Amino acid sequence: MTREAIDEFRRFQRDKEVNSQLYSKLTVRGKVQVKSSDIQVGDLIIVEKNQRIPSDMVFLRTSEKAGSCFIRTDQLDGETDWKLKVAVSCTQRLPALGDLFSISAYVYAQKPQMDIHSFEGTFTREDSDPPVHESLSIENTLWASTVVASGTVIGVVIYTGKETRSVMNTSNPKNKVGLLDLELNRLTKALFLALVALSVVMVTLQGFVGPWYRNLFRFLLLFSYIIPISLRVNLDMGKAVYGWMMMKDENIPGTVVRTSTIPEELGRLVYLLTDKTGTLTQNEMVFKRLHLGTVSYGADTMDEIQSHVRDSYSQMQSQAGGNNTGSTPPRKAQSSAPKVRKSVSSRIHEAVKAIVLCHNVTPVYESRAGVTGETEFAEADQDFSDENRTYQASSPDEVALVQWTESVGLTLVSRDLTSMQLKTPSGQVLSFCILQLFPFTSESKRMGIIVRDESTAEITFYMKGADVAMSPIVQYNDWLEEECGNMAREGLRTLVVAKKALTEEQYQDFESRYTQAKLSMHDRSLKVAAVVESLEREMELLCLTGVEDQLQADVRPTLEMLRNAGIKIWMLTGDKLETATCIAKSSHLVSRTQDIHIFRQVTNRGEAHLELNAFRRKHDCALVISGDSLEVCLKYYEHEFVELACQCPAVVCCRCSPTQKAHIVTLLQQHTGRRTCAIGDGGNDVSMIQAADCGIGIEGKEGKQASLAADFSIRQFRHIGRLLMVHGRNSYKRSAALGQFVMHRGLIISTMQAVFSSVFYFASVPLYQGFLMVGYATIYTMFPVFSLVLDQDVKPEMAMLYPELYKDLTKGRSLSFKTFLIWVLISIYQGGILMYGALVLFESEFVHVVAISFTALILTELLMVALTVRTWHWLMVVAEFLSLGCYVSSLAFLNEYFDVAFITTVAFLWKVSAITVVSCLPLYVLKYLRRKLSPPSYCKLAS
Repeated sequence: MTREAIDEFRRFQRDKEVNSQLYSKLTVRGKVQVKSSDIQVGDLIIVEKNQRIPSDMVFLRTSEKAGSCFIRTDQLDGETDWKLKVAVSCTQRLPALGDLFSISAYVYAQKPQMDIHSFEGTFTREDSDPPVHESLSIENTLWASTVVASGTVIGVVIYTGKETRSVMNTSNPKNKVGLLDLELNRLTKALFLALVALSVVMVTLQGFVGPWYRNLFRFLLLFSYIIPISLRVNLDMGKAVYGWMMMKDENIPGTVVRTSTIPEELGRLVYLLTDKTGTLTQNEMVFKRLHLGTVSYGADTMDEIQSHVRDSYSQMQSQAGGNNTGSTPPRKAQSSAPKVRKSVSSRIHEAVKAIVLCHNVTPVYESRAGVTGETEFAEADQDFSDENRTYQASSPDEVALVQWTESVGLTLVSRDLTSMQLKTPSGQVLSFCILQLFPFTSESKRMGIIVRDESTAEITFYMKGADVAMSPIVQYNDWLEEECGNMAREGLRTLVVAKKALTEEQYQDFESRYTQAKLSMHDRSLKVAAVVESLEREMELLCLTGVEDQLQADVRPTLEMLRNAGIKIWMLTGDKLETATCIAKSSHLVSRTQDIHIFRQVTNRGEAHLELNAFRRKHDCALVISGDSLEVCLKYYEHEFVELACQCPAVVCCRCSPTQKAHIVTLLQQHTGRRTCAIGDGGNDVSMIQAADCGIGIEGKEGKQASLAADFSIRQFRHIGRLLMVHGRNSYKRSAALGQFVMHRGLIISTMQAVFSSVFYFASVPLYQGFLMVGYATIYTMFPVFSLVLDQDVKPEMAMLYPELYKDLTKGRSLSFKTFLIWVLISIYQGGILMYGALVLFESEFVHVVAISFTALILTELLMVALTVRTWHWLMVVAEFLSLGCYVSSLAFLNEYFDVAFITTVAFLWKVSAITVVSCLPLYVLKYLRRKLSPPSYCKLAS
């Protein structure tokens, strides 16, 4: 209780700290400081760079010139890339900050929802003529728990407290109880029933004489040792020891056990649900491969590309120097020029130029002067030096591409909404005007940009995207599909880059149609897409790029080990379908020989039915499904879907919201009844970690939220192997042995009492008085019994080498009604032998029965511990001899129970030895025969 109270108090302090953070609120009288807990809907809040956004807001204006800013959303959706947000143009255009109070406007927002990827609302300014209506979408919102990455932003609060997206996506944590504890509880209930039954039998055999109900209660008290009261204490101490061992294990440094009540769960897991970004991958993108169709460049041949780029620019400069540079160069109609096979050098130059122009990346310069406040506006005198340049983008892939072009000599030095500047290897700056930008969407799977070269006035349409989207658009070729397949097998994320030259007339015609489509009220997105598609025809294929998202250390062997251990692995990620499939292949979550069934997008019951039937026909293939389709399937065909998915060797769910992750965990628990484990590293994994039977958090780049909410916190994904195979195994096996032994200890003495009472005409007289009973459960037998927590059946190296041993644990055979009944029979046999032996061998006085039987009982217990132990530890030997020493030395003081003169005789020694041998020897023989005839799997390996 005290331990939990302290935990609660610490949580309370952490919450208080977050709620009392100060923010600037804009009022008519200027800025006022308010606590984040006092912010209300309708407040205008100013959030500085690197400050956490306190509540859900609509983005009104920013200090950035472009009218947009970047935010970090890693605690909301687990993605570490930055998201671009755009201010409402009506308020961004106002000359000064104070003008926000001089206009009459209102925001309409939809009712609070859980979906973090969508928002619908409108902004209306009434005091202008005509009134201005602006539609608000997800790009105009700033959700709580995200962090401002550039500039200062001002927003109007629309949702607070429990209505914010981040709070609606977290679930209340539940108290976790281990499976072993539930099983032991069941056995304790069975023992209680046995106690009542035994007492009733005794009273019945007495013949209900006199005040029988009084006798019934006396028997209940006499046999109360059947109920193992010390079981909880022993187990809790055991759990504390297991936790200490995990934290002290040098092979998995930095492991923290936050919930000490469920270490045995680690040995019973069947489903492991893992996050992708930051858990399996490091979320660091590296450019690996450039393929031009005839020639491919890898990491070791990048210097060739560098020299080609340098050469082509030095040639261009010398040509430009030859012409008279004053006049504009003549326009050449590209479409009519004959197609000449280009040299490799010019093709590389074209490809690199396309990569450095076609993206949504902004270079940012950290001002080195320590002046804050004015940094955003002092752009003119900023130095474009390489040391303090960083790139911002909504996708780490794009940053990797632009960083690569910088390494081969073509550098992106600045960018705003209308223009872009590049620096050539010789230091010359080229300017390009951005005419149109078509952003990446999950439907189109591609992005495009139309730029005009300021020096030559050429207009080019560049495009890059996934191979499925791009292959119908580019001109016919015979290598694209094959090379994409090759790169995907290496675990690279592929992008196809293409271009198309446009004449001025072609562009003007396109622009007028595009503007018209953007203004239409009905089916706007369809019409816009149709206009853009008119350009996307017969594009010239430039190159294929491969970027690698580096996996965490030893992910492949760890996943392999877990699969061999019979654990089914599900990957739940907020990332795109292509990326998720790619990582599933490269991490060997899906083995090379397996097929992957990609579940089509379904929106209604009929489609879901057809798609499930198609999936049912496939055998032994991995399933990839998106969050939306999953929702539809679970809505109509929950049972069927879970049943099919559980048969798959691996399942990948992409585009999952935090709540969906937790929902999948609870579904698996309900439908399969097996133990689940969730592992993640971001704030978006907290719900899943708390819902699982056993939650593991990784301290990662995305902060400590997951590791603080988890039951076990580790540093790297690979540590999970040892945590489960070694510590999980030992915790479960030891607790099972300890629990059953404590029950045996109570049963054996109750059996002796029952035999004793039966022999003496069912008298309700205790066999052992006062201190003997207390000493029996504590000082005489406690140390050896508790030393079972040091026992291990397999060496750690063995358990790691043969993960197949883990499969046996999930069947729960170490503690079951079968093993429990075996222990009950052993207790009855031994109790009977000890008591009858003592009664047969006692001569004159009753005192000797107590002395002989009690000494034999203590010896039997010590020998039984020795019989149960599988691997001896020096502390076990110490415990055995310590207990024996305690007993022998206490005999001198217990003269009210024992006749000291009789104890020292030879007769006493041989009688005790005889009884002990009869009670223990048959068990040793049986154990030896069983080991020889049907040895357990770990013995076969050990030999």
